[in-house]
Amino acid sequence: MPGTGPLPMTFQSATAAYLGGIRSAWTSVFLLVMAGTYIGLGALAHDFGLSALWLMLSTLFVWAAPAQVILISGIGTGAALLEVALAVTLSGIRLFPMVVALLPLVRDRDTRLRDLLLPTHFTSVSMWVESLRILPQLAAEHRLAFCNGLSTGYMGAAVIFGFVGYYLAAGLPPLLAATLLFLTPLSFLISTARNARIMMDKLALGLGLSLGALLTVMNVQFDLMWAGVGGGTLAYAIHRVREAMA
Repeated sequence: MPGTGPLPMTFQSATAAYLGGIRSAWTSVFLLVMAGTYIGLGALAHDFGLSALWLMLSTLFVWAAPAQVILISGIGTGAALLEVALAVTLSGIRLFPMVVALLPLVRDRDTRLRDLLLPTHFTSVSMWVESLRILPQLAAEHRLAFCNGLSTGYMGAAVIFGFVGYYLAAGLPPLLAATLLFLTPLSFLISTARNARIMMDKLALGLGLSLGALLTVMNVQFDLMWAGVGGGTLAYAIHRVREAMA
């Protein structure tokens, strides 16, 4: 989804690129999604009796709203820490393909391994979608700084709106809080559908949604993982068969 306002195609320095990334985050439509999601997340943390400081630290270190929902609800209901850690880890696996797709865009011949640690940690749905849209327009030497700035802008917004939701929790209806948490997966679905330009991408999206609904009705464990793996594999297989027949 495009941000509001024109974005410069060149920057004079890495610092300017970093600040440009922050500006892009705060003028992006994803900021509205971030606001709604973390207001709901802040209310959830408050209802489970967790502190505002704990919420902020979980945002900085976990940095993924679905994983934070699992973390907060697991700890809040007294689940074993090992079970919570395993659930958060499995939730984070979905970000691995995003990291694999993003890193070739931000690295060049002079990029050191340690320089890639921040963008790897920073990878989230909103940052990934915006990076794939914007980074190809930028000079290679400024992409890493811009990407880090974009992520810093989103993370800062998440912390701020998390505090807002935490202190508004007393007057926030549970249904509204749950609805706000749904904004992130909904925005990701819309953005993915919008960016699916080739038939294989559209087919993978359609098969994943269909399999996900079917597996949920059948009460299959790890339905999200199986839907993603199954839908993507089927789409790739159909694509290869079509190419062979062409």
